Amino acid sequence: MNTTHSVALVDSASNMTSRGSASAGSNGKSTVTADTQPSPGFFKRYGLVFAVAALGIICLMPQLADLSIAGQRMIGIMAFAVITWATGAVSFPVSAGVIMALIAVLVGLSPQPDGQGLIGTSKALRMALTGFSSPAFCLVGAALFLAAAMMQTGLDRRIALVTLSKIGTSPSRVVLGIILCGFILSFFVPSTTARVACLVPIVTGMVRAFGLPLKSAFGAMLLITVAQVDSVWNVGIKTAAAQNMVAVGFIQELTGHDISWLDWFVAAAPFAALMSVVLYVVVTRLFKGSLENISGGDDAVRRELAKLGPMSAAEWKLTVVSLVLLFMWVTEKKLHPFDTTTTTVCAIALLMLPSMGVMDWKSVVNRINWGTLLVFGVGISLGSTLLSTHAAQWLAEGIGSSFGLADQTTFVVVAVLALFLIIIHLGFASAAALSSALIPIIIALVNGLDAPNVNVLGITMILQYVISFGFILPVNAPQNLIAYSTGAFDVKTFAFTGIILTIAAYLLILLMSATYWSWMGLV
Repeated sequence: MNTTHSVALVDSASNMTSRGSASAGSNGKSTVTADTQPSPGFFKRYGLVFAVAALGIICLMPQLADLSIAGQRMIGIMAFAVITWATGAVSFPVSAGVIMALIAVLVGLSPQPDGQGLIGTSKALRMALTGFSSPAFCLVGAALFLAAAMMQTGLDRRIALVTLSKIGTSPSRVVLGIILCGFILSFFVPSTTARVACLVPIVTGMVRAFGLPLKSAFGAMLLITVAQVDSVWNVGIKTAAAQNMVAVGFIQELTGHDISWLDWFVAAAPFAALMSVVLYVVVTRLFKGSLENISGGDDAVRRELAKLGPMSAAEWKLTVVSLVLLFMWVTEKKLHPFDTTTTTVCAIALLMLPSMGVMDWKSVVNRINWGTLLVFGVGISLGSTLLSTHAAQWLAEGIGSSFGLADQTTFVVVAVLALFLIIIHLGFASAAALSSALIPIIIALVNGLDAPNVNVLGITMILQYVISFGFILPVNAPQNLIAYSTGAFDVKTFAFTGIILTIAAYLLILLMSATYWSWMGLV
């Protein structure tokens, strides 16, 4: 399957798209349409004004107690970033360039902590570029190339169609098949947006094969499932979403501990598996009354598989490389010393080699969302500079005292902060942007807790799971926008199912924090 390069191929950083959305055309491609996206209205028009005003107010106000001028200015820059990201006032890549410039100028012209001269714009610019030397940044870049390889060879589409053909095409089985497709593709396509872009044309074709319009209960059920299952498995698999790389990068930088692929999977996969069951029950029960006597999808799947023909040499090569890569991820720190980033970069290098590989630079360059990489690198830089100027620690102390968390148990901390993240995510279109802004603050906050035996790594991981939710509004994640832009469902229907899923996910976070994750020593 091909998709136009104007569709974001990654979550945030993916998950970072400009506020365009994608629809499935009759040719099987995902195309951006301006008339189907939810209108951002007032906040998009005036978001930049609000962002600049917030930046100016914070930077010009008297110096805050126990905070350096550089730290105060970084809080202003963070406020600017959060407002522009939340309102979509400017595109994500443009906001990234502005944030880099603001760090270089405002931090560079701030006095040194010891009062001996200015920090200097050269040093501040290096701070603004810190994220681009991060292993997490490198991994996201490699993930974009791997997703492009899947799409160029059509292997992602084949995996989805074969899965659906094995499960069956009764309404309930199609839902189960979509959930399994989302699960399987999460291992091999480390981009939520790319996974959804693969599934949407397949699913819309199946709806039409059943003789139903997309705006039917059946169409709504399937397209909602496509979006939500990918959000669920963003939690379960470390390499499934870019926002996970943000959190892992900050955890490694601040605690000195790296989280292996298998460690993440053991901790998070049970949550994602249980939420997959919840998703299946929710969507099949909500739409049950309109799904009687629907048949005809088997022929559609068979026709699509027949069009693909036998597996090509490129597909076989990519399959072998992907399976080896998955093995290397799973056995990281167990059977070999190679980290996730190194093995992924090596795999991409192999896939790009002449004759041995499956793609070349010219064929893949337009499939990569370079704006995504820019924003991801700047997001890491923003968090790192918040930490180096002690702005994150200052904010953490303020948040901790406001919520009264300093003397609470770690369970209460998780419960309160998880609810806080769910609410604040309603204003964000990018989970990676949310991670970039808040994970450094969360780490600083957890570090400052008085509770005994606090596991900073474990609590941060759990709260990162919450950042990936994005179940409620179409604008909360690019994968939601792609599904929404087909016109199969309205915002109200999506929000209704999303609220149920969010409540279930929050309760499951609390349950697992009190049991499974507590037994693992994470809480």
